[in-house]
Amino acid sequence: MNEKELVQQVVQHNDHEAFKILVDRYKKMVITTCMGFIGNYNDAEDIAQDVFVELFESLSEFRNESKLSTWLYRIAVNKSLNFLRRKKREPFLHTIIGDKKKGHAEQTLDSIYSIQPPDSHTEWDEQRKVLRKAMNKLPENQRIALILNTYHELSYKEIAEVMETSISSVESLLFRARSNLRKIMVK
Repeated sequence: MNEKELVQQVVQHNDHEAFKILVDRYKKMVITTCMGFIGNYNDAEDIAQDVFVELFESLSEFRNESKLSTWLYRIAVNKSLNFLRRKKREPFLHTIIGDKKKGHAEQTLDSIYSIQPPDSHTEWDEQRKVLRKAMNKLPENQRIALILNTYHELSYKEIAEVMETSISSVESLLFRARSNLRKIMVK
């Protein structure tokens, strides 16, 4: 079944099997989105459960004007930010700079901030702390746009849909976020 048919099955027939298929299809994406903000896998899993509970309860409101994944990104981002506000914890980008394999997101950040590859595990930890502190200083909307673009590799159009704003606003947010990060990282 395609996405539209699955949504229809859940809404019209309260079909739990169809919903399980949707959860299986999007679980990894939702957890990784939450991880980008939270940095703790267990907390990200808990938030992901909340995301899917909200999805189930509000699926009848989904109008197929955008992709279901876009709607899920929006719910996951909002739930993650609410979690951070509730816990009064700093956002934590645990996987942007990883210890092992250098991924696309890290390469992108390296080019933005001109971070040199560290020689030791201690240097990785230090760079991660510096980046985390710098990201925490960004305004929330800039931080969200940067995480979605750099970590999740969403297009400007997709970010605009998730953030419910225009593509030009996303371009501006990303430009300002990168500029602000450069200034913060130089200090």
